[in-house]
Amino acid sequence: MISKEILKKVRKIQYKISKISNELMSGQYTSAFKGVGIEFDEVREYVPGDDVRSIDWNVTARSGSPYIKRFAEERELTVMLAIDLSGSQRFGSVASLKSELAAEISALLAFLAIKNNDKVGLLIFSDECEKYLPPQKGRRHVLRVIREILGYQPRGTGTRIEEALKFINKVLKHRSIVFLVSDFLDDNFERTLGITARRHDLVAVRIKDPKEIDLPDLGLIEFQDNETGRSVLVDTSAGKNRELIRLNAARRDELLAKLLRRYKVDLINIDTDRSYLEPIQKFFKLRERRMR
Repeated sequence: MISKEILKKVRKIQYKISKISNELMSGQYTSAFKGVGIEFDEVREYVPGDDVRSIDWNVTARSGSPYIKRFAEERELTVMLAIDLSGSQRFGSVASLKSELAAEISALLAFLAIKNNDKVGLLIFSDECEKYLPPQKGRRHVLRVIREILGYQPRGTGTRIEEALKFINKVLKHRSIVFLVSDFLDDNFERTLGITARRHDLVAVRIKDPKEIDLPDLGLIEFQDNETGRSVLVDTSAGKNRELIRLNAARRDELLAKLLRRYKVDLINIDTDRSYLEPIQKFFKLRERRMR
């Protein structure tokens, strides 16, 4: 049974996101992912005027005449939302928890997808793959996706991005757009990330809260790790402690950005204390320029 509180949140998000997707971003989404679903169509004999870069040299060598590969763009794409609902996502020092922000962002991407007649799927993960909704079309399906993200109570508290990527590589048989929404407080997923990035159009959406990086001076505070359950006392009045946390966060940011660049994975950085529309629109415009 879905609680009244969850239904209220779903309706609120539905109203907000429908307006945004209708007025602002529909065309940007279409332009940003044009060509993602390009699939091999046929091999045919070369005629003057064809792009020589399309020549299939293997067939040309066997036949003795030049042949080219033709590709067709699939109008129907598949969008997979892989959402991290581990313990660290249930944190928020401002208006929303990171998990609630993940639901809004996922709703926006899902509504944009169905307006483009694309399918949308959902994978909820923590330190295991917990909930999978196969890709489908339609507004009713998108509303179910939002309900699942807002109302799901994960079994695990940790984060294993590798498990999510392995699952995606197993269930998605054709090239798809994969949005990986997480705070990326995890390591040891490089190899699987590389495989996923080769098979699919992988986009990392990182959600951060400012207080995870820049601690206020509040004296001695007990912090609990939402993923391990362990508690630790930190003297936030000590400048060296706050600086150490900032340096560790900056180092993690640098390593993640370097890893994603290596495998040509786009990164959208979302902060819980700022609007998510600007970084998403910036990403769409960047992709659109790249497609030209």
